[in-house]
Amino acid sequence: MKFSEFDFHADLAKGVKIAGFKEPSPIQELAIPIVMRGTDMVGQAHTGTGKTAAFGLPMMDKLAKGQIERALVITPTRELATQVSDELYHLGRFAGIRTLTVYGGVGYGRQIALIHKGVQIVVATPGRLKDLYRKGKIDVFNPEIVVLDEADEMLDMGFLDDIKEIFDYIPQNRQTLLFSATMPEPIKELANHILYQPEFISAVGDDETTNNIIEQRYYMIHENQRDDAIVRLLETEDTDKCIIFCRMKREVDRLVEHLNALGFNASGLHGDLEQMDREAVIKSYRRGETKIMVATDVAARGLDVKNVTHVFNYHIPFDPQSYVHRIGRTGRAGKAGQAITLVTTEEFKELQRIQKEVGAEMRLATIKGPQGLDDAGCEYLAELIRDIPVHSDAEALLAYMGDMDRTLLLEKLLSRFIEQEHQNTGSQIGFSQDRVDEMLEEYRIEQKETRGGNRRRKRR
Repeated sequence: MKFSEFDFHADLAKGVKIAGFKEPSPIQELAIPIVMRGTDMVGQAHTGTGKTAAFGLPMMDKLAKGQIERALVITPTRELATQVSDELYHLGRFAGIRTLTVYGGVGYGRQIALIHKGVQIVVATPGRLKDLYRKGKIDVFNPEIVVLDEADEMLDMGFLDDIKEIFDYIPQNRQTLLFSATMPEPIKELANHILYQPEFISAVGDDETTNNIIEQRYYMIHENQRDDAIVRLLETEDTDKCIIFCRMKREVDRLVEHLNALGFNASGLHGDLEQMDREAVIKSYRRGETKIMVATDVAARGLDVKNVTHVFNYHIPFDPQSYVHRIGRTGRAGKAGQAITLVTTEEFKELQRIQKEVGAEMRLATIKGPQGLDDAGCEYLAELIRDIPVHSDAEALLAYMGDMDRTLLLEKLLSRFIEQEHQNTGSQIGFSQDRVDEMLEEYRIEQKETRGGNRRRKRR
């Protein structure tokens, strides 16, 4: 199928052509005809599969043809709101469609003024939008199409009550579209509450929970090996842009400082950053000026950046859905991606639970150490040996070596120094397959005993 077959308004079709769109993605091919018919819809697809164009093009086509006057898109984060707004602007600019981004952290005045002047598309985050409606500031804005984008992320971020309140302010005679990567029960309940006889479409296979073009690996490490492991991986993996996920803000700041001190080009993203700083970090990362982003889950939700080749889980996430969202930052638009997780023995059970609940197929890997001394290593050891004082018993011990070749003796002694250096730097990071197999067997026995204990309690 070609985009020309959708019969978009000529000015919109021009924007589509300049954007380089030729053939629709699966979610676009499924969604666009439904939106054009005016039917409510629930669409399931992974982030990065073309969802913005899937709802944006038919929505703007209706605006360009005068079939509707206003449209609203609700997104979970400021970053995603900005991305969606930018894409809609570029696709619809020849049709003269005006788009406004509405989010917190900036003044109300300009946002309210532009809405009253008749902006056609508002892309908003739930918190600021709810405040504007609740205070009666945008009563004039009555959208005929409402899009709820990344609904499962809004659930994870605690926005469901805000969403329900927002829909109390919006006219009932509207078309409502809901998009979500996953479909947990609360999202299904929300769909029943705000949509009318929706059509359900999915661009996700029945057996697909995590993107199957993402190679997923994990490394069993000791707690004190996390920094060494992430550095070694950054040195050995063929990364373009990558994201390293940490659990806490202070971990983000510390790791960014550590990586930059080693000569990497890293920046941090977390909730304590001012809005201006957040936008500067994301813009630099998107342009490729920064190659490594270290982020918390909340900060990176909804982040859509092209060519992210690797996602690293510095810590395993707290829950399975967070794992799905994290690794969904890579492997987008049909491109392969790498998802790499660092796991300690204490986190091993959590890893098994995530693999089971999301259907993830992670393979065990080890991080190989250096195969030999490089120039810097040789120089370091040579300097170390030069500075060693001669022990008073050295001459007596030398006499015990008899007629042993002096060059061979020297090489043997130097070998001891080299072995010690390998032990200090770590020749390998990560547990062997045999050790992990033992842990798996211990885990299975523990699970079996737990199930047996539960059955006995039930019989009583």
